Amino acid sequence: MPAFLCYHSSEGEQRVLCESVVTIGRDKTNRIVLRSKSVSRRHAIVQRLGEADYYLVDVGSSNGSFVNDQRISVPFHIKDGDELQIGETQIRFEQEESTGVLDSMEDDTERTTLVQSTRIQQITILVADIRGYTQLSEMVPIGDMTRLMSEWFHEVNAAVARNGGLVDKFIGDCVYARWQAGDDLTASVRKVLSAGLAIRDCTSRISSAADFLPAPLRIGIGINTGHAAVGIGIDNTALGDAVNLAFRLETASKDLGVDVVVSESSFSALPEEFWSRHRDDITVKGKSEPVKVAAFSFAELEERLESSHTLSEAPPA
Repeated sequence: MPAFLCYHSSEGEQRVLCESVVTIGRDKTNRIVLRSKSVSRRHAIVQRLGEADYYLVDVGSSNGSFVNDQRISVPFHIKDGDELQIGETQIRFEQEESTGVLDSMEDDTERTTLVQSTRIQQITILVADIRGYTQLSEMVPIGDMTRLMSEWFHEVNAAVARNGGLVDKFIGDCVYARWQAGDDLTASVRKVLSAGLAIRDCTSRISSAADFLPAPLRIGIGINTGHAAVGIGIDNTALGDAVNLAFRLETASKDLGVDVVVSESSFSALPEEFWSRHRDDITVKGKSEPVKVAAFSFAELEERLESSHTLSEAPPA
């Protein structure tokens, strides 16, 4: 559904349609050019995820970006009516509801609201979270942290897309992505695991280049497969117990001292030799019975993926 950025300039009221990316800054190459010394040459972007989910991302500006008078340091999910401030310019974010027009044979026109279809689908969910982010953000200047998180946002989004997934949400320092399970669950789960390793790689690369960090960035990942309601609300999100469990498994990775925790509904799609030595039963909040999981370090997961892929390609004896 269409979204717009509305603001006042020397040329009058402006209403800019939000495409997949809208850049904002002082340089003339930006989609929205703000001629003010308080605005950096490349200040911020508004990026769309999926069909109707928009985020404001500060790209390491000198004076920061604000939503409803609050300075942001991570990609911020913006909604209809939010007020963005870039330098001295107030920008209102407007997102229209989806409506359709049904022309009748009579003179009058009947207007009907199109209700977005909610579907129950089997999906595989990946949740990745930066460990100790709150403490880290207190030790690092906000400008440096904003620049780092902006880069992480883009790299993670690209890593998920390369592996056939969709980022559903960025929630502070946490990413929630999903894949349609499809007919070939084994192939789908492999893509999710590969995406997890790709997120590990980009996190390590960004961390190594950030000499202001007191310690390397580390992430934990939870993965689960199950049925969820897809297409909920204006941001077309997926909700349900399957999603909740993926978040719980990411939290469990900290308690278990591992990098990745995968539920049985996901790991059972893989050969037994992949997960048999990594099995565990854990207690998860909201579940009356223990949850069967496989827990891996990133090194173990990488080795298992490589060896199982080699086995699957080997010619029959």
